[in-house]
Amino acid sequence: MELRKMIDHTLLKADAKGAEIDKLCNEAAEFGFFAVCVNPYYVARATSLLKDKEVKVATVVGFPLGSTPTAVKVCETRKAIADGADEIDMVMNIGAFKNGEFSYVEEDIKAVRLETGRDRVLKVIIETCYLDEREIEKAAEIVLRGGADFVKTSTGFGPKGAEVSDILLIKQIVGDKAGIKASGGIRDKEKALKMVEAGATRIGASASVKIVE
Repeated sequence: MELRKMIDHTLLKADAKGAEIDKLCNEAAEFGFFAVCVNPYYVARATSLLKDKEVKVATVVGFPLGSTPTAVKVCETRKAIADGADEIDMVMNIGAFKNGEFSYVEEDIKAVRLETGRDRVLKVIIETCYLDEREIEKAAEIVLRGGADFVKTSTGFGPKGAEVSDILLIKQIVGDKAGIKASGGIRDKEKALKMVEAGATRIGASASVKIVE
């Protein structure tokens, strides 16, 4: 698959303005990116802008900390879908995971999966920068059991983003049972291709145009 068709063209900064979202969507259509990824407030706007385009609209849930209660994540998901979101990128409850509350984390994912149904894509952000190797493996296992379509590395708001080593670890666990989205700190084509070579099937980036040009 062409690299451009693996990219979620992303703008999640807190001060993103409507004009910037418009530009993001126009670029996604022009360059043929797979999706745009925007904050929930802008889902309806992005959906309207891209209604006649072959570009999906993704948004985030429980972002960026993952610590909102399950019921809130479900509510966020329901509203995002009503506004037109095709894909949901939810953040795993990192604190609960660190507490060893693995059943809670799995049920959190399952609740959002139930809300999305199977006609929409669910990605779960495990925020690898806070996890050691064994924890990354465990988190990937939980994401699989939760029924998500993708394990995603990072929010881009942590101390570091995706690393090739993270992708390799996740790939060992998920194999072909789920996709892998590498995100955070991917700003050039060389790094994007290294992620794909390691097993990433989707790339989240704000520097998407620079990557493909």
